[in-house]
Amino acid sequence: MYKVTLPEKDVPKKWYNIVADLPVEPPMPSQTEEGKQLENLPKIFSKGVLEQEMSAERWIKIPKEIRNVYKKVGRPNPLFRAKGLEEHLDTPAKIYYKREDLSPTGSHKLNTAIAQAYYAKQDGIERLTTETGAGQWGSALSLACCLLDMECTVYMVNVSFKQKPYRKTIMQIYNGKVIPSPSNQTEFGKKMLKENPNHPGSLGIAISEAIEDALKDEKVYYSLGSVLNHVMLHQTIIGLETQKQLEKIEESPDIMIGCVGGGSNFAGSTFPFIKDKITGDLDCQFIAAEPSSCPTLTQGEYKYDFGDTAGLTPLIKMYTLGHNFIPPSVHAGGLRYHGIAPLVALLAHEKIIEARSVSQINVFESNQMFAQTEGVIPAPETGHAIKIGIDEAIKCRKTGEEKNIIINFSGHGLLDLQGYDDFLEGKLEKD
Repeated sequence: MYKVTLPEKDVPKKWYNIVADLPVEPPMPSQTEEGKQLENLPKIFSKGVLEQEMSAERWIKIPKEIRNVYKKVGRPNPLFRAKGLEEHLDTPAKIYYKREDLSPTGSHKLNTAIAQAYYAKQDGIERLTTETGAGQWGSALSLACCLLDMECTVYMVNVSFKQKPYRKTIMQIYNGKVIPSPSNQTEFGKKMLKENPNHPGSLGIAISEAIEDALKDEKVYYSLGSVLNHVMLHQTIIGLETQKQLEKIEESPDIMIGCVGGGSNFAGSTFPFIKDKITGDLDCQFIAAEPSSCPTLTQGEYKYDFGDTAGLTPLIKMYTLGHNFIPPSVHAGGLRYHGIAPLVALLAHEKIIEARSVSQINVFESNQMFAQTEGVIPAPETGHAIKIGIDEAIKCRKTGEEKNIIINFSGHGLLDLQGYDDFLEGKLEKD
């Protein structure tokens, strides 16, 4: 069997909240005395997502309106068996990949964009602001706002704005307004440009600009595509669907892998399974794959830090490289973030999950192998998980173990061809 599908009726009716099953209490967010970052949250987030952010309930109902939009954009997504890759690697392992690239915008990001736009609309909000790195999140929120008749403003990290012009085109097709960050649209953006007129930008700076924009208008909210608890929650439909698909073919995972920037696709695909590991019902290895150029989990410090550069977000406890960190301009723009989701960080700190870093050239080598054996061109971000999956399959070849390896295929690379072109021509920078 190459593909495991589910009928529309199996779109999950509830999101899973891992906070209910954590072995320790998650650290609460904090604020500086002068910043009042926590007090600003109701000004920039909807009531619905703020309730979810602080919730400790295990299951949270997905409104019927959201489930209908999920179905409209193609959920449930299929689980594929990578038999071509298995044969190429001559491995006894079975490799599966969950096809989140099949969403209209090409990645998993739409799962939370639809939910966040819905709850903002419930509050009477007219426009959402956000940041985006490679453009997957900006594309997803632009579409979600378009479907719900709202406006959307996207601050796109400057280096990605230049590297990935067609992401901008997609956002504009969905009526999204795209601004390269740092920009002259905000006070913080002007400050960054004054210091460096050719600033490459960072997700931390773009977040600061988007929040500043939202704070200026009571009819505008800010929307974050990763890191926060409610985003992890919304993405668990990935793992919940995968559970049903593996049950359908009477298999269970031995290794689960996802790439991590902020952590949402990794969390969404693994949290329902991590629940079973915590309760002792599953023996599985969970691996978070990150860029060696932005090694947040593997080299960062576990401490309180701001989620943005200007210090407008609350202080959250996470692995961080420092909120002033400016990562190299690698093509995996969606993973160029200085921090990580607090829930993912906590699981890493408690040794429930592990992290590995991957170099950019190895990512593109693995992606080319995957494309040639499976036919699908992965996003550079997704390639980090694929590289680790290949490594684990090769280990199985050496040991003879027949492990089930599950990779979350978080996005396609059809709009990342400049990176592939640089790789094929030998121009890709080493990291």
